[in-house]
Amino acid sequence: MKKCDYCGKEISYMEQYCDESCHRKALKYYELHEKFSKLFSFINIVCIFGIPVGLFILSFAPDVGFSILAFSVAIEGLIILLLPFPVENMITSMKIKKAMNVTRIIGVAFMVLGIVLIIIDFLYFLK
Repeated sequence: MKKCDYCGKEISYMEQYCDESCHRKALKYYELHEKFSKLFSFINIVCIFGIPVGLFILSFAPDVGFSILAFSVAIEGLIILLLPFPVENMITSMKIKKAMNVTRIIGVAFMVLGIVLIIIDFLYFLK
């Protein structure tokens, strides 16, 4: 059986979505992706490069390097949480709804790790 492109429920071969609600939600997702994909990509690239830069600077200036690392991880988690744009392979295998939920969980994990690193940074370098 064919599955709904949004929620993954089984549907007939002549349909793409199981009902009008799934169709609207899928259109909303694609519009959001179209509107914010460039912003998401830019912030994602900056944060992903901020992590190794922070690790590199950590060996020369520990306070600055650790701060860059912590804030890069936290901002990356926040942007993934707010704009959950999974990769196409995830959408193909899990469908949009489940792929967005998995991506949000990854974003929460990044954000929690970033917040823990910021707290460690604040407590350690406060001394």
